[in-house]
Amino acid sequence: MGVGKSTVGELLAERLGTAYRDTDADIVAAEGREISDIFVEEGEARFRELEREAVKAALAEHTGVLALGGGAVLDEGTRAALAGVRVVYLSISVGEAIKRVGLNTARPLLAVNPRQQWKQLMEARRHLYTEVATAVVDTDDRTPEEVAEAVLDALELKDV
Repeated sequence: MGVGKSTVGELLAERLGTAYRDTDADIVAAEGREISDIFVEEGEARFRELEREAVKAALAEHTGVLALGGGAVLDEGTRAALAGVRVVYLSISVGEAIKRVGLNTARPLLAVNPRQQWKQLMEARRHLYTEVATAVVDTDDRTPEEVAEAVLDALELKDV
């Protein structure tokens, strides 16, 4: 959350001359409501079902830059589907996340005690991110352009 996946993803897609897609945006479009509303109205379990299907569809249909929601890796099937695909984990510290988004309550998993919730989410997810990642790119104190360049370097796509 707050790592800049959408901004960096769009920059990468432009640089690589390909399309950009975000599975969170796919879910919002398909459901006709915001993710926070899905969480409130139907719960996290239902959202994770929608997310799993959105990722599955996107991996099958899309060949460009794809951004996944932060919890997508919680699903074992999704992690398996990412095997053999170039995956970049954009890492961020809690301090940097606070600077970028203030850990506001518009994010459903951060509604109560955002700093502590963020830390707990990262502790639970970091090993999954690194499990599926082809590369890890630190975003702290970097502009989106710098992060995009670092991703291209990490994936050895710099000369594309």
